[in-house]
Amino acid sequence: MTRRLNVLGQPLIPCSLDPLTGFMRDGCCADCDDDPGKHTVCARMSADFLAYSRSRGNDLSTPRPEFGFAGLKPGDQWCLCGLRWVEALMDGQAPPILLAASDEAILDHVSLETLVLHAVDRPPLH
Repeated sequence: MTRRLNVLGQPLIPCSLDPLTGFMRDGCCADCDDDPGKHTVCARMSADFLAYSRSRGNDLSTPRPEFGFAGLKPGDQWCLCGLRWVEALMDGQAPPILLAASDEAILDHVSLETLVLHAVDRPPLH
């Protein structure tokens, strides 16, 4: 597999190993052809976003032991579908993200400037 780059053009770092996230469950929000949802944005969960996601039909907080999913809580980091993050952004509910752990593929849908505004790891100003 080719080494993926983040939105800053640097090597993609893991989003979370606990809980273990990513479409491939390797901790990374890497874009891959097998992932129809394109889980490319590393987001830090908030209570507001978890409630918003549940209201949109994607309950991320309820444990689903049959799938090995313990449920997310505020503060957890998770790979979100890029277009779900954009939808939340349009609705004023976008959770903060980690630029270094978000795949460059999301730049096809939203500008780097917008991502930086919502980042917990903003690059230093020059």
